[in-house]
Amino acid sequence: MSADNHYSESVKQFIVDNFLFGDADKLAVDTHLFEKGIIDSTGVLELVAFIEENFNITIADDELVQDNFSSLIAIEKFLQSKNNKAS
Repeated sequence: MSADNHYSESVKQFIVDNFLFGDADKLAVDTHLFEKGIIDSTGVLELVAFIEENFNITIADDELVQDNFSSLIAIEKFLQSKNNKAS
């Protein structure tokens, strides 16, 4: 992930605070959030609400697929693509 991106750290902190009870050691950029049981379907909705509020991004229903939210890397790529389309 690029160091110049503002999404990664905020999203990581949200996941650590809300799903890992502050245990950041359990989350690497490539940790599979679903396979590891970190996020479930309800968690995705919480994450989407956080992203939409904090980054002024609207996520469409057809974008709510596991591939877009499977890891921090996937989330980063998805948000960058959304940002690129908006500019």
